[in-house]
Amino acid sequence: MTQPEVRSESVGTVVVAGAANLAIAVAKLIAGVISGSAAMLSEAAHSVADTTTEVLLYLALRRGARPADARHPFGYGKESYVWAFLAALFTFVAGAGFAITHGVTTILVHEHSGDFLASYVVLAVSFAIESVSLARAVRQVRTESRRWRTTPRRFLRLTSDTAVKAVFLEDSAALIGLVLAAAGVALSQLTGDELWDGIASVLIGVLLLVVATVLAHSNISLLVGRAVPERLRGEIADELAGLPAVRRIDTLLTMQLGPSDVLVAAKVDFDDEASGATIEAAADQAERRLIARHPHIRYVFLDPTRSGGPGDDREPEVPGN
Repeated sequence: MTQPEVRSESVGTVVVAGAANLAIAVAKLIAGVISGSAAMLSEAAHSVADTTTEVLLYLALRRGARPADARHPFGYGKESYVWAFLAALFTFVAGAGFAITHGVTTILVHEHSGDFLASYVVLAVSFAIESVSLARAVRQVRTESRRWRTTPRRFLRLTSDTAVKAVFLEDSAALIGLVLAAAGVALSQLTGDELWDGIASVLIGVLLLVVATVLAHSNISLLVGRAVPERLRGEIADELAGLPAVRRIDTLLTMQLGPSDVLVAAKVDFDDEASGATIEAAADQAERRLIARHPHIRYVFLDPTRSGGPGDDREPEVPGN
C-alpha cells in the first residue's frame, strides 16, 4: 500500500467517523433534552467532542501531508501531531469535563424530567451507527497491521498514524459509553433513583479522560521525536550492515517525521581500503534499498566514520526506543 493510499484511507476513516458522530450528537441532544437524562446529555457532549475531534484530525491529515519547502525541508508531517494533540485536549476538556460535571450535579440534585423511550431509541440507533464507523476503523487497523507484519494490538500501540488510532479508540469508547448510558437510564427507571443516571454520566466522563490521556501521550511522544519501532530499526540496521564495504554500523538514529515519513541517520565504518567512489556508491545503494523495502523512509543520511583501528571491537551504538 503506497503512502497516498494510506493517507486516503485514513482520511476516509476520519470522514465516516465525523459524519456518524455529528448525526448521533444531534439525536442524543434531542433525546437528552426530552428525557432530562444526565447520561444522555453526557453522551451528546461525548459525540460533540468526537465530531470536533474528527474535524481536527481531518486538518491534521491534510496539513501534515503538505510537501516540503524551503522553510520546512523535512515537510509538515509533525504538524499532524499538533492538531491531533489539540483533538485529544478538546476531548479531555469539553467531553470529559461536561460529562463528569453534569453527572455530579445529577447525583446531588436528582432531577429528571422524564420520558425514557426517546433515550432507548436514540441509544439503539447510535449503537448501530457507531458500529459501522468502528468497523471501518477496525478494517484499516487490520490491513495496516498485516502490511507491517504485526498484530492489530501492537500496531495500535506503535503506529505513527494517530488519526486512525484516535478514531478506533474514540469509536470503541463511544460504544462502551452507550452501554453505560443505557445501563444508567434503565437503572434509574427501574429504581426511580437518578443516582444511577448520574453515575453513568461520571463513568462516561472518566472513559473520555482515559482515551484523551492515551492519545495526548502518543502525540506528545511523536512531537518530541520518536524513533521507529524496534523491529523496523533492526531491519534498517541489517540492510545497512549488509552493504558492500561496510564493516559496522557505529550509530543508528531514526525519527518519525510524520505518519508516513521516517528519517534515518547513521555513522558507518567502511573498509579502510574503500575508495571515495565506493563509499558514494554504497550510500546511494543504501538509500535505494531502504526506500524500496520501506517506502515510508523518506530521508537517509550516512556519515562515514573512522574506527579506532584494526583491532577496534567496540559495540555499535544503536539507541533504542
